[in-house]
Amino acid sequence: MEIGWMHNPRQRQVLVFFVLLSMYGASAELGPYSVVEETERGSFVANVGKDLGLGLTEMSTRGARIISQWNKEHLQLKVQTGDLLINDKLDREKLCGPSEPCILHFQVLMEKPLEIFQAELRVKDINDHSPVFTEREMFLKIPENSPIGISFPLSNALDLDVGSNNVQNYKISPNSHFRVLTQNRSDGRKYPELVLDKELDREEEPEISLTLTALDGGSPPRYGTAQVRIEVVDTNDNAPEFEQSLYKVHIPEDSPVGSLVVTVSASDVDSGVYGKISYAFFQPSEDISKTLEVNPMTGEIRLRKKVDFETVLSYEVDIKATDGGGLSGKCTLLLQVVDVNDNPPEVTVSALTTPIPENSPDIVVAVFSVSDPDSGDNGKTISSIQDDLPFLLKPSVKNFYTLVTQKTLDREERAEYNITITVTDMGTPRLKTEHNITVLVSDVNDNAPAFTQTSYTLSVRENNSPALHIGSVRATDRDEGANAQVTYSLLPPLDAHVPLASLVSINPDNGHLFALRSLDYEALRAFEFRVGAADRGSPALSSQALVRVLVVDDNDNAPFVLYPLQNASAPCTELVPRAAEAGYLVTKVVAVDGDSGQNAWLSYQLLKATEPGLFGVWAHNGEVRTARLLSERDAAKHRLVVLVKDNGEPPLSASVTLHVLLVDGFSQPYMPAPEAEAADAAPTAPLTAYLVVALASVSSLFVFSVLAFVAVRLCRSGGAASVGRCSVPEGPFPGHLVDVSGTGTLSQSYQYEVCLSGGSGSNEFKFLKPILPNLPPQCPGKEIEENRTFYNTFGFNIQ
Repeated sequence: MEIGWMHNPRQRQVLVFFVLLSMYGASAELGPYSVVEETERGSFVANVGKDLGLGLTEMSTRGARIISQWNKEHLQLKVQTGDLLINDKLDREKLCGPSEPCILHFQVLMEKPLEIFQAELRVKDINDHSPVFTEREMFLKIPENSPIGISFPLSNALDLDVGSNNVQNYKISPNSHFRVLTQNRSDGRKYPELVLDKELDREEEPEISLTLTALDGGSPPRYGTAQVRIEVVDTNDNAPEFEQSLYKVHIPEDSPVGSLVVTVSASDVDSGVYGKISYAFFQPSEDISKTLEVNPMTGEIRLRKKVDFETVLSYEVDIKATDGGGLSGKCTLLLQVVDVNDNPPEVTVSALTTPIPENSPDIVVAVFSVSDPDSGDNGKTISSIQDDLPFLLKPSVKNFYTLVTQKTLDREERAEYNITITVTDMGTPRLKTEHNITVLVSDVNDNAPAFTQTSYTLSVRENNSPALHIGSVRATDRDEGANAQVTYSLLPPLDAHVPLASLVSINPDNGHLFALRSLDYEALRAFEFRVGAADRGSPALSSQALVRVLVVDDNDNAPFVLYPLQNASAPCTELVPRAAEAGYLVTKVVAVDGDSGQNAWLSYQLLKATEPGLFGVWAHNGEVRTARLLSERDAAKHRLVVLVKDNGEPPLSASVTLHVLLVDGFSQPYMPAPEAEAADAAPTAPLTAYLVVALASVSSLFVFSVLAFVAVRLCRSGGAASVGRCSVPEGPFPGHLVDVSGTGTLSQSYQYEVCLSGGSGSNEFKFLKPILPNLPPQCPGKEIEENRTFYNTFGFNIQ
């Protein structure tokens, strides 16, 4: 995208947040206004508000201000009244020199919305300068035989005023030989010519002194004088004559100093001293004298300094050729400067908005003007910015252009833009100017906090101390400032039964999570909750993550012996026939541990025995077996203490006492121990019968359980086609079952159900019954309730 621009020497930045672009391309002219030079500062020029049709407050609210060419603040605008006032005294001669009319161009800029009005101020001249002769004394040599009516050009007077206030006519003091005529040059200046009205006689009057007066057209007129001294010489009746009366020359403005401009030539038919010619500028201005020089002998005119087309377009000067007798002729040199492309374009920033908010399209970022003092194609410009930027250049009014956003900006993608405005003219060679501006993008809360993970899994060991730091969550926000400040909070739990407020807390500033109380693995193994992260923007944005806390088991539960029970009113006595062989199963100690993992791995050992070496305990399953054959010499009663120990660190243990009675056969009546005779005198025959039935039941159910287990495994391996034929429950088992799988006490292929009979004494019978998980309960309802109450007493969670 390339368009024309105009430029001022220095840059001003004005904060403009929103400018309506509906007026692009529309312009209006104000004035013209006029003021007399030397008018006092603060003088009233015009009421711009009325000319624009605006009220008193609209000028202020719309941000009206004056933009003057080259940033010279000659005028000031009172936005409260709309009055245009003189800011300082205007000197027309300094502002415009000899140019007429003297016009100062300026613009009235309305920022809200953007609107620019072109205006001009004409500075009127007053007669504040008198004519001044550059030569206070002029010397002429006039031959005595000069014909009547011959004229002699005299130096003109200069007046800085223009128009009627400039030099209008010349007068000469009264005399009998000469009169003066006022002549006009091609540029409008007036110069005097001395005309001979009466023949001269050197013998009567060899020298004549006259006073030349220049008058301007002011009221009252001002004047200046110079002395004209005339020397009457002997006859020299031929004056030099130039080959051309007008030399018209073009010279490029980049010509070096010393370049030959032109060579003028004049001839004189006289001989001797009267035919010898010398050249000189006739009444050159100060600028001509500094710019050109003439060789008095050859007539060559060369540059004394470089010319500048942008400063002076042309030079006009008279060249006088004088012979040795004092006669002279003149010609005119018109030197026109040819423009070359020696000025790069200039860029001026009138308004700049930075930073600009992201996510806001069509924002006016800057207002520019571009200029090039060259002429023709050398002054035509094109401008562009980088193609990879989301900005667009749009024309406004008379060389004013706006830089606007082409699309919505994203600060998180790019927070700063370095824009280079490149302005190139159409001259040869082309010159360019680059102007850099930096535009910052301010943040808008358009990014919600993002957690580093969608879900977090934390571990905490049970029996922790309150206020323990268990982990952290972290969220980041791509915004900045308050929009990026993240605050953490716990969200309401999905499960209303989880007392989240009493379990954990979170630090709202850094996302650190703390356990509020000591956790119990046996009561709560894991729980989940959601954490929210919200920024402090307006409106605030938020996100959430899932946190799962796993409670790690600690070895805080000692093994608990399920069988034999140790709280009965009478000890449990195991009957062993004396005919039992080595390895005979006396009983099985069943124990459980409320912990998990290796903390629940149980091992058994025989701690005490009445007769060491007679009985042994299997370390992994708690089975008590005979270590050798029994003999008649072995005592009838034996007391065994079995130690149950877990694999925790440090290990916890429990002990159980077994009473073993050696009998000759199950038909013998059971004789209670002496220490128990007073408490239990019941016969042993029913107990023997019960024991036989119990052992038969246990053996039968064990075989049935193995067969059922094999059937279930085969059924499961049948795939989807066999699901309709087999129903295998999944998930928690019924509440009357205690799962001791994995504790090291029972095989993982079946479970034990403890069935207890109420009452006390010798009729109380205890046994273990292996069952499958999917079989219905095998104990009466009363016993189930007693077992459930018993387990809950020791802290087991029966589902």
